[in-house]
Amino acid sequence: MKIRSLSTYSCLSLILALFSFSCIQAQRIDTGLEILIRSKFEILKGKRVGLITNPTGVDRNLRSVIDLIFNAPGVNLVALYSPEHGIRGEFTAGEAVGSMADPSTRLPVYSLYGKTRKPTNEMLKGIDILVYDVQDIGSRSYTYISTLGLAMEAAAENNITFLVLDRPNPLGGIRMEGPVTQPGFISFVSQYPIPYIYGLTVGELATFLNEEKLLKDGIKCKLEVVKMNGWKRNMSFEDTGLPWVPSSPHIPEVHSPLFYPATGIAGELYVVSIGVGYTLPFQLSATEWFNADSLAQNLNSLHLAGIIFRPINYKPFYSVSQGKVVHGVQIHFTDVQKASLSLIQFYILQEAHKLWPEKNVFTLCDKSRLDMFDKVCGTDKVRIEFSNTFSVDSIMGLWTNDIPAFRKKAEKYFLY
Repeated sequence: MKIRSLSTYSCLSLILALFSFSCIQAQRIDTGLEILIRSKFEILKGKRVGLITNPTGVDRNLRSVIDLIFNAPGVNLVALYSPEHGIRGEFTAGEAVGSMADPSTRLPVYSLYGKTRKPTNEMLKGIDILVYDVQDIGSRSYTYISTLGLAMEAAAENNITFLVLDRPNPLGGIRMEGPVTQPGFISFVSQYPIPYIYGLTVGELATFLNEEKLLKDGIKCKLEVVKMNGWKRNMSFEDTGLPWVPSSPHIPEVHSPLFYPATGIAGELYVVSIGVGYTLPFQLSATEWFNADSLAQNLNSLHLAGIIFRPINYKPFYSVSQGKVVHGVQIHFTDVQKASLSLIQFYILQEAHKLWPEKNVFTLCDKSRLDMFDKVCGTDKVRIEFSNTFSVDSIMGLWTNDIPAFRKKAEKYFLY
């Protein structure tokens, strides 16, 4: 048997390639929490600390920020504050979170997702610094950033320092999509005038809200951001090497934030199953009357950049069409950087209407769902135009025109 020897040039190329790969592998991304740990919690020492967090507030070894701060020498953690889904992640989507005592630390847990969504003066009594450490997913309708802004307002009103421990945006820091929320459509799923996909880390977003005076009455809080180390704007979450902790029950995997904006808006109508209630949340679009093969064929004939649609048939365990067989498509990304995430659902509705024009999702849904659809979009103009035309081209301007001005404004607050 002959053994071929590598040329000197080939050997050198291989060595350089291996060295480059090892450097990439060795790259370490430290979250704001890990930078805080490295500083030995210096900024918190001697202070009475309040903490807004949930199960995503962990270091790379999956130690909870609650336990880390609670056990930090010289730091007095006195209260916890819970966003949607609960401080330990025990509540489902939309379920009111009750105040309670944390079973591990016995600290009081104040709910910020129920009757009270903004910390009251009584909740903040005696607090010197309010810390926020929650993993966001980069889409405006995800309620954690609404909690962020309202808590910043409360901190400002009570003369309390607000400290953000920064974390990666799983959609990266470049992608921006969708209209900026219009006056009259501010809600807990669109609390601030930012695009649907806004391309900022939570620390950058907090700075943007503060400096642009977007908090109530233009108030500003004493904001501190503990920056990450090593994060780049073009990184996916997988690039960071950090562990993914489910940010809510239907965002279980590291890729889940990519699918949330792809179907979540259409899902607000509660007519089409988007995989919530099945094993592939936000990855699907199906109804009892779709034909899976026909819909997939139509969608794939559009040759949308970075996306392939696979026909799928399944039976949801709960939510829309519970217990009934539905037919539709599963979204597969071939190049997520090229894909326009938030327009995918509108292309699906466009092609479904071509195939089944007698089925109009906007008339089949409960009228109250139209209001929620508009709130999530941040405007009613998208629904009004699209329901008349069922053409993505007709809403393209509404979906993209706000981005250049927003990007220019947001760039002033980039930390990375």
